[in-house]
Amino acid sequence: MHRTTEQHGPIEIEQLYRGLDVEGTTSAVSVILKLRGETCDIDCLYCYEKRKEAPGGARIDAGQVRRLAELFAGRPLAVELHGGEPLTAGRERIAEVLRELAAQPSVVRVSMQTNGVLLDEQWLDLFDAEYPGLQIGISLDGDAKGNVWRVGYDGRPVYPRVAAALRLLAERGRTAGVIAAVTPAILGRAEAVLDHLAGFEAVNAISFVPCFDTAVRRPTAASGQRVPASRQLQQAAVDGAGGPAWAISPEAYAVFVLAATTRWIHAGYFARLKLEPAVSTIRRLRGLGSGFCHFSDLKCDHVFTLYPDGRFGSCDELPWPQAKLARLDQAGDQAGIIAAQRRLPLLNQGKDLMERCTTCDYRSTCGGGCIATRVRYEKAGDQDAYCDYRMRMIDGIAALLAQPAHPAGAWCSTTRWRPRTPNSMRDIDAFLARWNDSDAPRPPVRLHTSAHGNINNVGRPGIHEADELDPAHPQWRAAIEPGIRPLVDAVTDAWGLVTYDSCQGHPYTSLDLAPAERRIGILPRDRTQYARTAAALCRRVTAAAPALPPAVRATVGRAELQCERSRRTVPVLDLVLLPAPGYGWPAYFAAVDIATSALVRALADEHPTVGHDCACPAPRPVQAAAQEARR
Repeated sequence: MHRTTEQHGPIEIEQLYRGLDVEGTTSAVSVILKLRGETCDIDCLYCYEKRKEAPGGARIDAGQVRRLAELFAGRPLAVELHGGEPLTAGRERIAEVLRELAAQPSVVRVSMQTNGVLLDEQWLDLFDAEYPGLQIGISLDGDAKGNVWRVGYDGRPVYPRVAAALRLLAERGRTAGVIAAVTPAILGRAEAVLDHLAGFEAVNAISFVPCFDTAVRRPTAASGQRVPASRQLQQAAVDGAGGPAWAISPEAYAVFVLAATTRWIHAGYFARLKLEPAVSTIRRLRGLGSGFCHFSDLKCDHVFTLYPDGRFGSCDELPWPQAKLARLDQAGDQAGIIAAQRRLPLLNQGKDLMERCTTCDYRSTCGGGCIATRVRYEKAGDQDAYCDYRMRMIDGIAALLAQPAHPAGAWCSTTRWRPRTPNSMRDIDAFLARWNDSDAPRPPVRLHTSAHGNINNVGRPGIHEADELDPAHPQWRAAIEPGIRPLVDAVTDAWGLVTYDSCQGHPYTSLDLAPAERRIGILPRDRTQYARTAAALCRRVTAAAPALPPAVRATVGRAELQCERSRRTVPVLDLVLLPAPGYGWPAYFAAVDIATSALVRALADEHPTVGHDCACPAPRPVQAAAQEARR
């Protein structure tokens, strides 16, 4: 039996953005400890912490750490020591903080994000003694060329000292994750940058984070009369007409991530390196959870920041002081924090911005993204750009998973990720074997037709079981709804492909059901056939577009089909006719037969036997990198 779905309805916002619940103490919260506030021993030009212009100098102490554990009353705590630069707090204070964290049973993980400049043998001895499980993160934007914005106050690069810290970690048998800011200095060089970072023995994780800073219009204020060389460099970088020279667009970031992910797969780095946001995207594509808040429902209500002066608020990437909830010494208890969250205009604005996600086809994979970034893009009037990059990234990584040996599919803008739930088959291998064996036994099946034209086991509209038939089955044609038969014939007879599902589309005008579109599901026999079919469908859909009625558009969707017997999933393709933007279902159903005929004619013009290139050109940086690799 095959089980599928016909429509994707909206979901509740709580499924994407879970509020903090005083009773739900099993869900962890993350607390970022700004040990020295914005105080840092280097002066990265793009530093968002220093843009808050909240002077540091003080140090978080053990008493504040103890108060945090009391405030969250036994809830699991993941703590990150952060800055500015946390090591500027000094050995004595950090030892005190680590001892207190080790004494708190509710603390399940402690990490430190450092620029690595001060890291030495004495620091590592201290970590080994006070908190052996401390996870270390290093900030490094790839190779020396990529670190042009990471400088000291004298304007000189700090890359050599950070690279030395990574080598020291390897000598001590320690590992570290790297956070690399994606700026124009590494755009178009994803492969080289990834290779460089992977060359450090200590590096076991890389997170590429975007500098979406086009709205930054002024340099960070400098204290004192003498403006350091770093701030002069920053002033020159900010003066550009298109925003700071280190800023990139969401589209450019998507291209970079896809190029890096392709290299991560083909170089075999996936066996020893965690790559973000690729890993979280893959987990969500597989229906698994992610600890990365951009892909999780544990968003800003579960992320807190503490400053040395007692300011306590939400995620540090949100603008301050708007993100401030309370002073730590006046916070009361969790109920008081939750009440402050619900009153905070900034958090309510962020949650409201995610309402659009409840009806998005990508919601189950995207998870809504970053609230702080959504707020920035909403302020700039360009939230669509953020959503477009998330969808582009998901589409590309879905293609890489389905056809890893043919990465060109990552650049297809026609074939999109369109998951269907449920979408399962009793035994995929047995179905394929029967399809390929004309002598296999084919017992009769039950076929019933609903008043709305649905053909399935029970003759009802909506989601119901249907038997898995093949062209050699005596009831094959009777099982296919009339409107979709021309497309089924074109795909099975002319193209020689396997179909696992089809639907002629149903308006359901008298029922409380959303209309169903016309579609056909294709089950490729292997990954090579998948890649060739996806490329051919893109070419044919593109060629057919001018001949389609205005009310109808053709799309190709990537999805996964689950085998109920083995529980494994296989990649599938769906050729779908949908209402065009601006047209309703009545106009769609009036024109869908004409659109079907046009698409059938387009499919007849080729056969998906060779080639993996679709109708969509790769981005220029990717083309340039490919040409360089060939040289």
